[in-house]
Amino acid sequence: MLESAAGVLGTEDRDVQIRAVEGTYRHMSELHLGCEAEKDLIDISQRLADMGVDSEIVDTRLTCVDPIFCHRVVVDVTDPHPLTPTQSRAHNPPGEQNRVNLRAEAVVEKAPRPPRRLGHFVLGTPNFKEATEFFVEGLGFKISDQILKGVATFMRVEQDHHNLLIHPGPTSYLNHYAMEMDDVDAIGKAGMEVLAEREDASVVGVGRHVLGSNMFWYMLDPQGNMFEFFSDIDQIVDDEAWDRDFGRRDWEGSDGPAGFSVWGPKEPEVFFNPTDIATIAAGREAAGLPN
Repeated sequence: MLESAAGVLGTEDRDVQIRAVEGTYRHMSELHLGCEAEKDLIDISQRLADMGVDSEIVDTRLTCVDPIFCHRVVVDVTDPHPLTPTQSRAHNPPGEQNRVNLRAEAVVEKAPRPPRRLGHFVLGTPNFKEATEFFVEGLGFKISDQILKGVATFMRVEQDHHNLLIHPGPTSYLNHYAMEMDDVDAIGKAGMEVLAEREDASVVGVGRHVLGSNMFWYMLDPQGNMFEFFSDIDQIVDDEAWDRDFGRRDWEGSDGPAGFSVWGPKEPEVFFNPTDIATIAAGREAAGLPN
């Protein structure tokens, strides 16, 4: 990612995607979202009030505090910020000759393709039901898939299959954030750059998930946060069609197994139980926050 100022990370299309500051324990302190109109802010504020969550609207911005994770939530009225279209690579599948007398673009490119945007994040908490209600009933996220009727919930605020996943955890914590890449070659080459700097940074990957269908490679950043390079995630543009044909509420139950991936390594224990989870729990307790 590009660093435009100390601790401010972004991409070529979106210069502010992550702000990193020093803290006593690893956590997400603020979440920024966008909406289309001021009426959306009023609707969100009313739904939050119905849930007993205070919010404030100043001009075209709503702010509140997540009642479970206790990070600040900011919702701004803003225009969409589309990405520059991806330059597709020519592939030669069996029986086709789309790239002739040329080496693969991923082989000869002068520099690996960079991350395109922050696509989603994942939160763990023992209060997963209440956390899901806040994001869905309060902020207006839409459910794409659920495991065991809400033990884990994939949800979205735009076309991506998920911009947020909430799952059970021993305390309330940030499991990972995810950066979208152009394709699996971009994932692989970016991952290798990370390994060149920190050879123990890989957590699990490369593989393809079932829920979301995205390619993945999970790694650790220098601060110890897990992050994901991903590409080719499901796009949902017709809510009714998705819910009818693909979306399910009881994966791993009556809707059958989902599993971590279609192919790829099995996720390690630290994927859902990071090594610093006790430090995070202690930090929340010291700050007077609920676990």
